[in-house]
Amino acid sequence: AAYLFIFKVKLDHNTQVCNVSTAVATENVSIHRVRFKMSSSGFFMYFAFGSNLLKERLQLKNPSAVFTVSQDYRLNFGLSGDCTDCAWHGGVATIQESDGDEVWGVVWRIDSQNLPSLDRQEQVHEGVYSPLEVKVETKEGPLLCRTYKMNNFRPCSPSPQYKKVVCLGAQQNSLPQNYIQKLLALETNNYSGTSILDQITDIQKLPKVRLTSKT
Repeated sequence: AAYLFIFKVKLDHNTQVCNVSTAVATENVSIHRVRFKMSSSGFFMYFAFGSNLLKERLQLKNPSAVFTVSQDYRLNFGLSGDCTDCAWHGGVATIQESDGDEVWGVVWRIDSQNLPSLDRQEQVHEGVYSPLEVKVETKEGPLLCRTYKMNNFRPCSPSPQYKKVVCLGAQQNSLPQNYIQKLLALETNNYSGTSILDQITDIQKLPKVRLTSKT
């Protein structure tokens, strides 16, 4: 069963080096090597803010992700370093520190045995993303989550397919309507070929999403 909880939370910037084995306490560090404490129950909490908002996308490679929570920090879309393209054929999501800004997302409860799969999906070993441990403040108390931040970020518009998956995930998890409208207002690169979207077999069962915001 999947459970959804909506919380308004803030990213604690000081926690990005929590349990760090090799890192410097600065927001400009591009790679953090983080030693995460796994639950004794054999699971960890993962904060998703991009394509993994969508349950059908995350479960492509992480089938034990069954628990959702929404939260907020700040979102950007781009590519890493000299990369000119990716499997989504455009910019993909990352978080960036920005005092006072908010980004909504979902926290998934994932079996620890699927951590290597999640790291591969986020291209950790290729240096595209680095894992971070962030502390989420909720009315129930703090929640430690694993998330990922892009290294050597440079802005790049997302493809329509990537935007669609992010918007579907936001709608699926009932994120705030004003935040969904911001996602719908994102400009894309108008790519029209094949993408990972074609691999999400249950996508046709989901509600149609209009890729423009209301005027």
